[in-house]
Amino acid sequence: MKKNEIMKSVGLTFNKIGFQIQKKSPELLVAAGIAGVVVSAVMACKATIKASEVAEETKDTIDEIHEIEEQGVTRAGNAYSVDDAKKDLTTTYLQTGVKYAKLYAPSVILGAASITCIVASHRVLKKRNIALAAAYTTLDKSFKEYRGRVMERFGEQVEKEIRYNIKAKEIKKTVVDETGKKEKVKEVVDTPAVDGWDPSQYSPYARRFDETHPNWTKIPDMNLFYLKARQAQANDMLKTRGHLFLNEVYDLMVFPRTKAGAVVGWLYDPKRPELGDPYVDFGMYEIREGEDFESYTKSYILDFNVVGDITNDIADHQNI
Repeated sequence: MKKNEIMKSVGLTFNKIGFQIQKKSPELLVAAGIAGVVVSAVMACKATIKASEVAEETKDTIDEIHEIEEQGVTRAGNAYSVDDAKKDLTTTYLQTGVKYAKLYAPSVILGAASITCIVASHRVLKKRNIALAAAYTTLDKSFKEYRGRVMERFGEQVEKEIRYNIKAKEIKKTVVDETGKKEKVKEVVDTPAVDGWDPSQYSPYARRFDETHPNWTKIPDMNLFYLKARQAQANDMLKTRGHLFLNEVYDLMVFPRTKAGAVVGWLYDPKRPELGDPYVDFGMYEIREGEDFESYTKSYILDFNVVGDITNDIADHQNI
């Protein structure tokens, strides 16, 4: 019984180790490739030192053959013709080539194996990236279909409240009636369900434009004008180049870049709707914070309508 348990434990341990090796295989292959290239270079340098000795020996042998050819006899007194000299020179060149091959073969083989490791690492990463892109496309499609069903059943307003984690709140607003009398009235506005900016409450690409942004002002209309101007600029870039990455929009908006922003974005081709929206939409959603109309702060949630990973589609799109 104990023997079976030990064997199971050993098997489980080997499986875990094998999984970790498989998981880290790209890094291991690159590390092995780099180390192999370095060692191959060192071996080639050592072989070059020995190769100079082989070259000196070959030179001495060739000089000796030419000297004997001029004399017409060998040191033993035998006749030595031009044909004999050609045969000896050919043999000498072949022997020298074999010596060079023996010297450099280990470094060449190791260098080739190292390059193979690096290429294999690239292939593994490429396959994984393709799988991740496919998984993302499936997930993105599923999420959009889910949003569509929510909007169809509960309406766009409810869908946004759930997606952005916002809630309706009454604030007081001072108005002047026909007689010139001021009075407080209540107005329903959208406010964050949680205090502060929590990116986990929104889309992974969403950002909040509020008083923490360097280009935000206390004039609400100026903020909206700024956002629309940046959105128009982003659309001009998309139409001019045919593609646009989310990080480039983040740069326009002075938002920090992200890893996802380097691969997701937009493609411009109105004739191919399957590529996604051929325009940039900041998805500006207004929210307010404050107790009354006079003191509220108007901010915007920006949820960009990226079409997903565009890296694999850019080349095909540009060839259209």
